[in-house]
Amino acid sequence: MRISVGIAVSILVAISIGVSTVIVHSLWWKTAHDNSRMLAAEINSQIANTVRIEVGVTLRSAEAAWAAVRTIFVQNVIATRQADKREFVFLSQLQAQPNISWIFFGWPDGNFFASHRLGNGGLEMIEIDKDIRDRMLRKDRYIFIPGDIQFEERTFTETSYDPRAHAWFENFMGLESTGWIEARDLPGSDKTVYAFAGPIDVNRTRQGVLAVAIETDRLSRFLATIAPGEFGAAFILDSDGKVIAVPDAEADEVTPAGMGEGELYEVAKIAGEKLLGDPTTNAPGALTKRVVLGGVPYAVALTPLGFYGWRVATVIPESAFLSEIDKTLINLIYILIGVVVVATGLAIWLVRKIVANPLAYIAEDLSKIERFDVERIARRPSKLSELANLSAATASMAAGLSAFRKYVPTDLVRMLVAEGIKTQPGGDIKQISVLFCDVTGFTGLSEKLGPKIVQMMEPFFNASSTAIARNGGTIDKFMGDAVMAFWGAPRKDINHAENACRAALDLVAAVEEAGIEDDAGNPLRVRIGLNSGEALVGNIGSEQRLNYTAIGDVVNVASRLEGANKDYDTLILIGPETRRQAADKIVVRELDTLTVFGRTKELVVYELIAMADGIDGSLAWIEPYEKGLAHYRAGQFEKAVAAFRAADQARNGDPASAVMMSRAQFLLENPPPEDWSAVTNTNKKR
Repeated sequence: MRISVGIAVSILVAISIGVSTVIVHSLWWKTAHDNSRMLAAEINSQIANTVRIEVGVTLRSAEAAWAAVRTIFVQNVIATRQADKREFVFLSQLQAQPNISWIFFGWPDGNFFASHRLGNGGLEMIEIDKDIRDRMLRKDRYIFIPGDIQFEERTFTETSYDPRAHAWFENFMGLESTGWIEARDLPGSDKTVYAFAGPIDVNRTRQGVLAVAIETDRLSRFLATIAPGEFGAAFILDSDGKVIAVPDAEADEVTPAGMGEGELYEVAKIAGEKLLGDPTTNAPGALTKRVVLGGVPYAVALTPLGFYGWRVATVIPESAFLSEIDKTLINLIYILIGVVVVATGLAIWLVRKIVANPLAYIAEDLSKIERFDVERIARRPSKLSELANLSAATASMAAGLSAFRKYVPTDLVRMLVAEGIKTQPGGDIKQISVLFCDVTGFTGLSEKLGPKIVQMMEPFFNASSTAIARNGGTIDKFMGDAVMAFWGAPRKDINHAENACRAALDLVAAVEEAGIEDDAGNPLRVRIGLNSGEALVGNIGSEQRLNYTAIGDVVNVASRLEGANKDYDTLILIGPETRRQAADKIVVRELDTLTVFGRTKELVVYELIAMADGIDGSLAWIEPYEKGLAHYRAGQFEKAVAAFRAADQARNGDPASAVMMSRAQFLLENPPPEDWSAVTNTNKKR
């Protein structure tokens, strides 16, 4: 059976529209869901931090109040038995610290005194004393009036309360330290409070135990002021998973928080019992749980608060984040059916105009993100909301990755990702070129300038980073005034020696052009050492901290060559392997034969003069220098002096020629032994 081209194209386009739309929707749906979960995690983090701060403030308020009252007692400002003054001190602390619910004191003879906040309307003073109606509980009630408090009533009730029978007194009476403890069944209250307690000694005599307590109803009042999402709530759970604070704007010391009310409470309770009540699931860090109650899914996150094993539980219905995504899914299906049935004739143009091109751009952006190339990604407009949302999500993802640029070497990360190098310890032997560069006189400058050295060195680091990056190098690290970089890893570079030489020359030129000066107005100079060869390159370190770097003899020699510049007043010294691999791409002069620290084998070193394709000026002075070096090695010191002098004059001043001429002159006047070798000993660590 044959069909017309129009029908075939229509069918193919219809199928393409359907498949393309499904693919786009799938990508969008996944990205949107991931972003929704990220948003839920961010909300949870913010709520947890807010609650942690509030709990911390409350705890510090209690500890500060305890310390203030203790100081008054210990300094004998008042005695613990002076009832009227003691009452004033306790009242003033409750007024000054709104987060505190109780201040109480117990004596070794069983007497007890406490101040208790009664919400925002007043407070009460509670006292049990053997001299008060045979240890009856006396309770004085006060109400707050503007700027003061006013006595309202006094009552007496029978009581069997004895502080000596309770842990808060018994535990701390024999100690010399303070701490937090749960306290239950205080006089007139069946609540569990959390008390900061400790002994009070006056003139080395133990007077009793002082405690300052908080009630979780105050925290419930605070939880009512925060809302994670439009339909969520935050709760505080104890270490066993029991809910101890719920959002309740009316809760205080008089009005208990409404425990057990609402579906969100039930979800928090279920999550606490499953995650914290079971020792096998009670992990020390943050925990998450998906709870389905009445057919409605909820996302629950439990975050430690750092006190008594408490955790803040944020409960958010998943519909708060995903309902719009699901609605968009249904709308997209309707659009797909309508486009396939009604608009097949316009499909080819619509696909190319509205779907294909935007998808190609978004795919390009996703590929850039995969390569960690996130600098040029922006939102791309589209007439389809799904593609616009997908582009927005992609741009948001790129912006998030871009935020790490100041902390993570993104160029290196990009190369590591491109090369597929795993983030775990390990490495490979590779052929690389290593560059070390530092600034002359940095130590003296840093001692003289102090913190100002950072601002002065910023242009140097900018210039070095630009020169190295432009020539394909990898910056390993900044060390004070020094820079280490290498070529040939992580991306293979067959011209690593040439590129390293080009970067070294660019770096010297960039520093000179930048006109960087020290505090005395003198231009800064750099010294560079280059060496090539095999090195171990990879992720060096531990599972917790890795550094992508190179180690080995080639690295050590590069560092020593950088330091050897001091002996010749040169700018760039390279090793023999760099010279061999760069070959005719560079212009050098053979400078000397050295021994360097940590290496017994002699090393022929070269001074890098220029790239062969960038020669500027006459190089006629190189030949007499190298002739002088040959005479020097042959022990013909008189000829060596003459040749070095000729090189110095040809260059209108060549520090290296002057150094070698001085050595040859010395040996001419003080002939060396017969076994003398023309090797300069720099066998010291620089």
